[in-house]
Amino acid sequence: MSASVRPRLAVKVTVADTWQPLHLLVPADESVAALKARSLAACAIGHDRSPLYEVKFGGAAVRDESQTLDSLGVSDGSALVVLARRRRAVR
Repeated sequence: MSASVRPRLAVKVTVADTWQPLHLLVPADESVAALKARSLAACAIGHDRSPLYEVKFGGAAVRDESQTLDSLGVSDGSALVVLARRRRAVR
């Protein structure tokens, strides 16, 4: 008896608050929202702040974060960026 194996993707996610790339191995059927939450948590940014951030892939904002990485077209080696939805004043 063999268990079904979920395909996994090696992706690079950069959270703009830290600009440190995260190299993650994630299921291809993971939602963009779940990837964003995982990335923010890895950078010690609380789950409650997740709505203040957006994900960009291929230079464009991902509007529907419920879609899977696979359906978005993310493949092995893809890079995504998580950044604040609104610009912050520089002081």
